[in-house]
Amino acid sequence: MMVSTKGRYALRVMIDLAKHNTGGFISLKDMSERQDISRKYLESIMSGLSKHNLVESAMGKDGGYRLNRKPDEYKVGEILRVTEGDLAPVACIAQDEKKCEMTSLCNAFPFWQGLASKINEYIDSYTLQDFLDVDDKAKSCV
Repeated sequence: MMVSTKGRYALRVMIDLAKHNTGGFISLKDMSERQDISRKYLESIMSGLSKHNLVESAMGKDGGYRLNRKPDEYKVGEILRVTEGDLAPVACIAQDEKKCEMTSLCNAFPFWQGLASKINEYIDSYTLQDFLDVDDKAKSCV
């Protein structure tokens, strides 16, 4: 499993929103400049995050995006699943895939299930707040 640029950027932007959270909306332009992500690419990422109610959006002069919840209420796994889909390490255990007919005979199947469980457990053990608690001088480079 490899997290795509879209997933990494989504996490960076969510950290950016958490870090600059004043209650108001943060412009796409400001996020784009701080994170060095093209506005066009950022628009597509933010659209998906908004569609899944991870962020709130507003149009107009004072528009932009803001978090819907407190940073400690966002699990990293939730953000990655919105942008990446199922994070299963192999297709035979992915939720959206056709189930393998050999599952009941496969000696490796429990291994893949265990790996998927560990991946999900790990990414769900981190919240946006965990990134904010790291040294403020560090730049989010996920």
